Amino acid sequence: MDREKVAGKIFADTEQAYSRKDSILYALGVGFGSEPLDEQHIDFLFEERLKASPTYANVLGHPGMWVRDADYAVDWKKLLHAEQRLEMHRPLPPEGHIVGKHFILGVRDLGERGAMLHQRKHVIDAASGETIATVTNTLMLRGDGGCGDWGDVPEELTKLPETAPDGTLEVQATEIQPLIYRLSGDLNPLHIDPAIAKGAGFPRPILHGLSTKGMAGYALLRHYCGFDPARLEAMAVRFSRPVLPGDRIRFEFWGEAPGTIRFRAVVPNRDDLVVLDRCTARIG
Repeated sequence: MDREKVAGKIFADTEQAYSRKDSILYALGVGFGSEPLDEQHIDFLFEERLKASPTYANVLGHPGMWVRDADYAVDWKKLLHAEQRLEMHRPLPPEGHIVGKHFILGVRDLGERGAMLHQRKHVIDAASGETIATVTNTLMLRGDGGCGDWGDVPEELTKLPETAPDGTLEVQATEIQPLIYRLSGDLNPLHIDPAIAKGAGFPRPILHGLSTKGMAGYALLRHYCGFDPARLEAMAVRFSRPVLPGDRIRFEFWGEAPGTIRFRAVVPNRDDLVVLDRCTARIG
């Protein structure tokens, strides 16, 4: 890639109005419909008393797939979504109008392995000007090693404890989940078209990584927060393998709330395949 052009990238602000229907649709795409008779689930699905999942901030005000622009010379076909971090500064309203402000945080050259590109977004309430959330998105550019380092990078996600987890929670990824989740904005055909998925080396369309992160947010709200969105203050995940529709995901937790929680996500029906690793959350 042309590191100087990437480092100097100037983003236009992205504005997005979202409705209660949009918040409900997102919630259905990350697991909140799994217990439709549970009053606490219904709080995220019923417009008359609606709460928004904090992880919805990950997808609001997205700047688009700018790395496909030939001016930046990024080998985008070898791109992988590596990590995603979220810090909530205040609860996300169930409907509203936001402004996304974006900038390149830094680049780390990993040589033959590629390069890590760190991009940051501030989700700002358009009416008050207050920052709702800060999102840091990390891309692994496997074809762009040798570009050189630039800028700042977030603190490295560390290995998990080697002890047995303090708690677990299993959540079902449904067959239709990627078909629902894509309506929140990520229309990549990899998640719906079997032919494209097979061409990319997958047996079938895969679940969006940020849907898996949304499921992790759901699991944290359920296990630690009593479904109170204000208590989930921050979370960070590393994407290690894709989830397939129909997988049952076991979240394994270390720590107690309030405080810092370490966790990961594994798929028992695929030999305990780790799909999210080195994860951290801060619970109030």
